[in-house]
Amino acid sequence: MVRPRAIPAPRSARRAGVLAALVALGLVGPAAASPAPPACDDATFLRRASLDLAGRQPTPAELDAFLADGSPGKRAAAVERLLADPAWATTWARYFRDVILYRRTDDRALVMAAPLEAYLAGRLRDGAAWDAIARDMITATGPPREHGETAIIMAQMGETSDIAAEVSRVFLGIQIQCAQCHDHFTDRWKREQFHRFAAFFPRIAIAPRPGDQLLDRFEVVSYDVEPRRLRGRKLPDNPRRGDLEHRMPDKDDPSRPGTVMRPEFFLTSAALPVGASDQERRRTAARAITAADNPWFARAIVNRLWAELVGPGFYAGIDDLGPDREPREADLLDGLCREFTAAGHDLRALFRAIAATPAYQAASRSRDAAADAPALASCPQRLRADQLFTQLLAALDVDEAALPGRGGDAARRLQFGGPRAAFAQVFGYDPSLPREEVVGSIPQALLLMNGAQLARALDGDRRGTPLARLLAALPDDREAADTIYVRVLARHPSPAELAVCLGHVAATGDRVEAFEDVFWALVNGPEFIHRR
Repeated sequence: MVRPRAIPAPRSARRAGVLAALVALGLVGPAAASPAPPACDDATFLRRASLDLAGRQPTPAELDAFLADGSPGKRAAAVERLLADPAWATTWARYFRDVILYRRTDDRALVMAAPLEAYLAGRLRDGAAWDAIARDMITATGPPREHGETAIIMAQMGETSDIAAEVSRVFLGIQIQCAQCHDHFTDRWKREQFHRFAAFFPRIAIAPRPGDQLLDRFEVVSYDVEPRRLRGRKLPDNPRRGDLEHRMPDKDDPSRPGTVMRPEFFLTSAALPVGASDQERRRTAARAITAADNPWFARAIVNRLWAELVGPGFYAGIDDLGPDREPREADLLDGLCREFTAAGHDLRALFRAIAATPAYQAASRSRDAAADAPALASCPQRLRADQLFTQLLAALDVDEAALPGRGGDAARRLQFGGPRAAFAQVFGYDPSLPREEVVGSIPQALLLMNGAQLARALDGDRRGTPLARLLAALPDDREAADTIYVRVLARHPSPAELAVCLGHVAATGDRVEAFEDVFWALVNGPEFIHRR
């Protein structure tokens, strides 16, 4: 088997020693737990906020300016700058893209990645409220390339029950699909309630249309007449599609037609008669879900973002809420929900509110230590694939636009091997999973240790590489070590870390090889792939 050009084994052994020394000192990796954590230091806060809000580390200039700023309001000002950065919209468009597409029922839905990201980024940049985005996605129709808001429907390939389940999970945090075949075992939801809710979504079809590329071969349409034919095109030959009404299957005899269900929202009395049009149904469902007097719409997104930005959520599951489940720190949860609702479901207002809490600004503690009191401290978070990819490019001083494979159709790049998508195949994970279930893997470690792009960038003997340029410009070893730390970890090294690095340079006897080792050790350390 031919491997990409790897870092030679003798150097790797020395690098492992550098990494082990830094880890042993507690200088690389998530912070240890403490019973009553103080506020985090300024460098940690800026890196945390920059990664969380803009999906990138602060630049060296941003870090030095922030550390030199003595004003008491500098953290709030930094949050405002990051929320105004277009990268905020792109970062969270990618997050919600993954929330939707990781739970797809058909891999063909991956063609939605580019249009969904573009739709969400545009809406977030323009300041669209979360309820407006939800209504767009619940009522969407049209060709997917032009209408990224059709993504939930496309991800479930138009299946009535699957669409109902995902709409509830994403926008209410309630997994009502557990009552699809029987009454819910642990919550109050009855089988009839699931199927009445599903009755809002039977008149949706993914109709075929002519096109050279997979993304162009589908269109999300409403149908209210002639269910087997639509605009002269035959609907997909699937017995689960094509009925104007949703039927709850007969448990005793599945071969029977089942009971026609009237559309009815399981949280309120919102209902429609049998025979209502598709758009009447979906608009009614969208209004009921996003109504200001429906507390679960706000609770779902507040719990989700708290779990993503701080650590353990108010509920044990990111998307498993409901009236039969008790939240932790209920007063804080209710306060954030009230603020979010009063702000008109403005996502920037919610991010601003969370970032201002003592928990967000506290020093990190382990997830186990914070599990029973999520209001006390932030927890180290493993970076999502997009954040890590962006950070790796910045550390290596590589322009993403110059990477191979950037040309061609955006959807094909995302689906079939653009550099960012290829990286996500190794480092990506479902953001709705409990974070303790997200762990590293051997392919991830091998990519960071032996990836060809990484090996070339770290080769200090190659003329023009980032490390070679850095070492040529900085003949002083202390300054070189400090610059490497700032570039890779967005902070200056402690005296103990600096001593480890300078000691390694002296012991190695080769400045270039020694600093390759230091750079490699930091990129492969847990602090680089976490934000703490």
